[in-house]
Amino acid sequence: MSNRIARALNGCLEFVQMRLPHACRLCGERVLAGVLCPGCHLDLPRLSGACCPRCALPSPDGQTCGACLRRPPAFDQAQAAHAYAFPLDALIRHCKYQGVLELTELFARELATRVRFQDRPDLLIPMPLHPRRLGERGYNQAAEITRRLARHLALPWQADACRRARDTPPQAGLDLQARRRNLRGAFRCERALSGRHVALVDDVMTSGASLQELAKAVKMAGAARVSVWVVARAL
Repeated sequence: MSNRIARALNGCLEFVQMRLPHACRLCGERVLAGVLCPGCHLDLPRLSGACCPRCALPSPDGQTCGACLRRPPAFDQAQAAHAYAFPLDALIRHCKYQGVLELTELFARELATRVRFQDRPDLLIPMPLHPRRLGERGYNQAAEITRRLARHLALPWQADACRRARDTPPQAGLDLQARRRNLRGAFRCERALSGRHVALVDDVMTSGASLQELAKAVKMAGAARVSVWVVARAL
């Protein structure tokens, strides 16, 4: 499915969801707006307690965690709207691998609520896909989330500011060191970002290895500050 067709279908689904009753994506309950019923929306897994400001993992009193003190990440700050757990993990997989792109509006709204009072970046940049994977999938879910998030926050965004220079093997099943080796030098930034605050947007942050390498590329392009904004954080 081409990007244009995917966006058109998604637009049609959003139009229907705003105007006609439809089934909740999780329980099938009849809803009038959005993709989830109120009960399922309340069941989305929250990040409980204070989190490390650098990596968004739980941390006492919201202090920088020991791991980030020992090895500070290339990004300066991270925010996650939710924990990566059931049933949100299922929704993200449906969006990512089954083309259920109307879910990106839900993800963008949840993320916008989370980051609304953070320092406003100069530019939003989605996690890029390698052209081969983009061709196979037909869309980049991170770009679709970013497009909607930019609208909610009235911020500029650029889908092609960065590119994935290497088609790296899947990260699943690799330990942290292997993930880092797998992604080393995987990204290139095509835009001069001298002195700017950039927010990198993705659906899920697991080990953080992908966002770490992307942040390095963005800082090499001159970015003075890099934030990471994700829909879900794996705990």
